[in-house]
Amino acid sequence: MPFLKRTIATLAATTLAVPAVMAQHIAQTPPEADAKTAWSAPEPWRTDRFYLQTSIASVHFDPDDEHDNSQALINPEWRLDKQWLKGQVLVGAASFDNSFGQATWYAYGGLLWRPVETVQPFYLKLTAGVIHGYRGEYQDKIPMNGSGYAPAIIPSMGYCYNRFCSEVVLFGAAGMMWTVGMTLP
Repeated sequence: MPFLKRTIATLAATTLAVPAVMAQHIAQTPPEADAKTAWSAPEPWRTDRFYLQTSIASVHFDPDDEHDNSQALINPEWRLDKQWLKGQVLVGAASFDNSFGQATWYAYGGLLWRPVETVQPFYLKLTAGVIHGYRGEYQDKIPMNGSGYAPAIIPSMGYCYNRFCSEVVLFGAAGMMWTVGMTLP
């Protein structure tokens, strides 16, 4: 198990460090007079499109013998060509096994920001929605789950290479997940 934790930490650090290094390199390059904004960026960094992702690894910050780190995530997302609060609007739904092996669903809306205009592959994402699936003895493992449905806010950051993307997703104070996905035209 320590090997898995080190591997996830290394992959997460790499995923987070690459955009920073690229941003520093690009910041030292003189800007072009006709620099494009995120909304006029070339493909595949703009427009409305679908995104499909799955989890490849997860880790809990406070591991427990009951925790299952194989989430089997299937997450289709629609990234609209609409902007709100300077972010791209998105909607999605996820199906996965929660930390206790129970089938769980998350329906959400959110925003995706590309904070560094010159590094379009890097993005930050924040989603908010409703989660359902924590039942029985695990019902109280997430806050405000009295009726079986609970609100959730999930931050993540990602980086794309062509149409393939990877994200580091935080699930509350419980842990983080590493995902891979692909945008579809």
